[in-house]
Amino acid sequence: MKLFSEDIVPLRPLVMAGPCSAESEKQMLETARALKRTGVRIFRAGVWKPRTKPGGFEGIGTPALEWLAKVKEETGMLTATEVANKQHTQEAVDSGVDILWIGARTSANPFAVQEIADTLAALPQEKRDSLTVLVKNPVNPDLELWIGAMERIRRAGIERIGAIHRGFSSYGVHLYRNPPKWRIPIELHRRMPDLPIICDPSHIGGKRELVGPLSQQALDMGFDGLIIESHCDPDCALSDKNQQVTPEVLGVILDSLTVRDSNTQTESLGVLRNRIDRLDDELLELLAKRMRVACDIGRYKKEHAMPVVQTGRYNDLMQRRVADGARLGLSEEFVQMVLAAIHEESVRQQLEITSGNHR
Repeated sequence: MKLFSEDIVPLRPLVMAGPCSAESEKQMLETARALKRTGVRIFRAGVWKPRTKPGGFEGIGTPALEWLAKVKEETGMLTATEVANKQHTQEAVDSGVDILWIGARTSANPFAVQEIADTLAALPQEKRDSLTVLVKNPVNPDLELWIGAMERIRRAGIERIGAIHRGFSSYGVHLYRNPPKWRIPIELHRRMPDLPIICDPSHIGGKRELVGPLSQQALDMGFDGLIIESHCDPDCALSDKNQQVTPEVLGVILDSLTVRDSNTQTESLGVLRNRIDRLDDELLELLAKRMRVACDIGRYKKEHAMPVVQTGRYNDLMQRRVADGARLGLSEEFVQMVLAAIHEESVRQQLEITSGNHR
């Protein structure tokens, strides 16, 4: 699936860049001119800005669409902005915006996405054919909700659809503003292999020094492009100043990136993949053996009227195994995720035994 023709924008890596928020005509044009000198072909800027709490800068709104139009007229760049409802969508399309994206808060709300989809469905066919719509992942790690949002847009007659991975909200202090949970976009790609997926390192990292490393990681994982926040004077930005880079810094980042050929496969790589396949087979056999033992434990608990879930035992096991995993070079998050999934399946099977429904 293509978002653009190759003569307009190279397919990989596709780069969209521009300020988090449209703040003034001067800021928009100055940033756009500098970005064009770096080779960026798509200019992004937030016209309407949904904020977590009231009182923050929520965007200039409709008047800023004129600034996007001036950027397009002067530089020839394609333009992109976020929409969250019927009014946003209609006004952005009417003003000539080429690319709409649906933000993480909006994609989590099927009613809002359907309102946008209905607005798109009412457009003339030629408008729908020329429009690109990108859908950011919902704030929570819900793959089905993400896919559902894209299906609503596709049913509206939009063919140029892509996904934006911007990480997922989480409680507490973390290295990343929105931890990426890479397994979710990987699963999205497995289920929708023709869908272009763009990475948003600005929102994942939340810090400008993380934009470069995250961009390289995304390309190494086969993402089709990047959407990066860039501002002519980021320290004075009215929103998300800590994660924005200047166009000049962005140029350095882009020049340093290595784009790998995903179609290249050597004989050595084939051998290594065969080893992975064999190890995966062994893992499945071990998991099956473990579940058989878990079922035996379930039968014992049933015979002795014991509860299936024993929290103390589980917490002790989790602590010991996380420590063992660290000594083996495995991350705490990974070991916790694997053990939690194994425990959940063990509990499910034991509950079937205690209820008499186990086959």
